[in-house]
Amino acid sequence: MFDRLGIGGVFGVVLLLAGIGVVASQNLVVAGGIALVIAGLGFVVYGIVRNLISAFGMGMGGGGMGGMGGMDGLE
Repeated sequence: MFDRLGIGGVFGVVLLLAGIGVVASQNLVVAGGIALVIAGLGFVVYGIVRNLISAFGMGMGGGGMGGMGGMDGLE
């Protein structure tokens, strides 16, 4: 997983976890809320990126002309 993130992504994850840790040292409920918001934001970004990739025909299975039957019967 870390090879896909690159050095900037790994640094971002470390800062994110450190920030939640600092908040958790003061208030666990607020830290839990922040963690849930960040997780939700991650799922939203994942969904948007996945839909954009499939809209351009680069999705995993069935996005382009060759997937899921595609152009087989058009001769």
